[in-house]
Amino acid sequence: MALTIGTWNVQWQFGEWEARQPAILQVLRNLDADVVMLQESWRGQVERFASELGYHSTWAGHNPHADPERSMGNAILSRWPIQTRAHRFLADSQGREYRTILSARVNTPFGILPAFTTHLDYHFDGSATRLAQLATASEFIEEHASGELPPILTGDLNAVHDSDEIRKLTGRSAPYVTGRIWTDAWEQVGDGPGITWSKANPYINNSAWPNRRLDYVMIGWPREKRPLGNPQRAWMFGVEPIDGVVGSDHYGVAVEIHT
Repeated sequence: MALTIGTWNVQWQFGEWEARQPAILQVLRNLDADVVMLQESWRGQVERFASELGYHSTWAGHNPHADPERSMGNAILSRWPIQTRAHRFLADSQGREYRTILSARVNTPFGILPAFTTHLDYHFDGSATRLAQLATASEFIEEHASGELPPILTGDLNAVHDSDEIRKLTGRSAPYVTGRIWTDAWEQVGDGPGITWSKANPYINNSAWPNRRLDYVMIGWPREKRPLGNPQRAWMFGVEPIDGVVGSDHYGVAVEIHT
């Protein structure tokens, strides 16, 4: 059997955001993932989606002082109950609270799934900031990574697959935490380049730097009970418009993992 995991940056309240909400909801309904993780979400949006789709959910905003209905944040929605949840703030280049990593221990029929999602600094020259954010995130993950299933890390990492940030995750460079590296599911079982920030998307056709793979589903290693957790297939979603509307400026990534 397999679990379907999805991740999607849903473009917060930018542009004509109200017109995009029905499209986002329909895409998520069609995806029918077991666990789907969202970036650039807000609390009311997540609560509505969870209610409409029959999911359990948790959300954490990036700004602890902001109105949750206006604060951008990360969310985890699950077909099954969430046993525990936690989050940690990730600093910007000035050391200020800027982004978060969110965790949920999902009580699946196959055991506890430790799920994590994050959204890193977006600046083109922000590699050093993203490295520091992932170092903090990796320490947090180790505090919450126990479970019968391997940990899953998803999100808009704002870094391409051969960047310093991703190389340290995937073991091509010294890892953030000794003994923990990650399988990039798209690299293993995806078809094609997997571009999630694409000039084909109508919201970014004038982007300064389009056509990059910025969004990831990663599976923790070591995995002692192989093939448990091994990726079986990966695909993008949110690519085609719904009633003429594309849901977000990012395309989503979905992965089936072996249970």
